[in-house]
Amino acid sequence: MTVTRPWAALLLFLAIPATALADGDSDRALVAKGEYVARTGDCLTCHTAKDGKPYAGGLPMQTPIGIIYSKNITPDKETGIGDWTYDTFARLMRTGIDDEGHSSYPAMPYPSFSRIGDDDLAALYAYFQHGVDPVRQANRKSEIPWPLSVRWPLGVWRWAFAPAVQPFQPPPQADARIARGAYLVEGPGHCGACHTPRGLALQEEALSDAEGSDYLSGGSAIDGWVPVSLRDEYGGGLAGWSASDIVALLKTGRNTHGATLGGMNDVVVHSTQYFTDEDLVSVAAYLKSLAPNKDSPPFRYDDTAAKALFNGTPPTKGAQIYVDRCGGCHRTDGKGAGSVFPSLAGNPILQTADATSAINIVLAGGAVPATATSPSVFTMAPYADVLTDQEIADVVSFIQTSWGNTGTATTREKVTSLRNTKAR
Repeated sequence: MTVTRPWAALLLFLAIPATALADGDSDRALVAKGEYVARTGDCLTCHTAKDGKPYAGGLPMQTPIGIIYSKNITPDKETGIGDWTYDTFARLMRTGIDDEGHSSYPAMPYPSFSRIGDDDLAALYAYFQHGVDPVRQANRKSEIPWPLSVRWPLGVWRWAFAPAVQPFQPPPQADARIARGAYLVEGPGHCGACHTPRGLALQEEALSDAEGSDYLSGGSAIDGWVPVSLRDEYGGGLAGWSASDIVALLKTGRNTHGATLGGMNDVVVHSTQYFTDEDLVSVAAYLKSLAPNKDSPPFRYDDTAAKALFNGTPPTKGAQIYVDRCGGCHRTDGKGAGSVFPSLAGNPILQTADATSAINIVLAGGAVPATATSPSVFTMAPYADVLTDQEIADVVSFIQTSWGNTGTATTREKVTSLRNTKAR
C-alpha cells in the first residue's frame, strides 16, 4: 500500500506531536487508510464499552488472573492518547510498553501488532489523532488481586515471549494473495490471540505458521465460547469449507456450514465486514493454505439419527428434546436451512471433545449478527430457564454425536458449571 502524500507520513515518523498539526494539515488519505487499518485490527471491539463512546475504553475483559479494562485511545489529551508522539504510540503497539514505561498485559496483542508494517502503523496513528472524536473518560484500574497485580513480571513475560519487532515480510517468491492474507491474519487481525492454544504462562504457542502448526489450531474457551481451528483440517477445522465459504462468514457472519458465535459476532460487525473483497479473498486463501495440525478423518454424514427422528423413534432423551425444541429450525436431518438456520451436521464446533460452545448457546441463546450485506437477524432463544442441566446435557450430547459429528457426550456437571459461571 502507498501513502498519497509522503510528506505527511514523514512528519509522523519524525514524531511531531498531533498537537503540532493543524486540522487542515492532516492528510485525509492517510487518516482514511488508518481507519481501514483500525478495522482490520478490530480496535473498536475491545476499546469500546457496552453503550460507551467509540474507542473510549472501559470494556471489562475477564482473564485467568482477573478483570482488565481496555484503555481510552481517543485523542483526548488528559485521559486518552492525544499528547502521544508517534514514537510513543509505535512503542506500545510493537513492544507493549506504554507512555509511562510500564509493560502491558498480553490481553493487548502487541506480539501480533509487532508485525504491522511501518506505513500502516503511521496511518493508524494519524487516524487515532485526527479521525476519532476525543472523549474525556478516565481509564479504569484493573481488578487483579495482589500479588498478580504486580507489574514487573510483565517485563519478564515480554522478554521471554514477545517476538523481536519485525514488520511482516513475505517469504521469497510467495504468492502475493496468500502473503497479503498472512499479513492480515498474523499482524493487525491478530487471529492467533483467540484461535491459537496458549501455554502455562498464557503465551501463544506460535505467532505464525512459520513457528509451527499449533498456530490457529484452536484456542481455549473465552466467555463460554471455544475458538475453532482455522487450519485446513478436519475434526473442528475448515477442511470442509471452500474459500468462498470463509469469505461469506467473514462478510456476513453466516454460511451454509454455520454461523458466528459470541465474540466472533463483534469481529464480523466491527471488523471483517468492512474488509475489501480482495482482502477477504486473501485471508481465505491464506487459511486454506495452512496444513493440518492433527490427523482427523473427513466428516461423513450419517443418516441413522435422521431416519430415527423422521420415523418418530428418537433413540434417547436428548433426541426427543431435540425434536421438541430444535428440529423445527435445524431439521431432523441436522442440516438446518442454508444460511438462515445453521447446519449442525458437520459444524466445526461439534467435532471436538469440548462441548462448551454447544452448551453455552443452549443456555444463553444467540443471534446471527446484522451486517451491511446481510441485515436480517436470526435469533435462537435461550433455554436456561426452560431445560434442566441434565436435559441440556442430554440434548447437547445427542447433537455432538449425531449425523456423523465426531464430538463427545457431555455431563450435567459440565452444564451446571457453565450455568454458574454465567450467573456470576
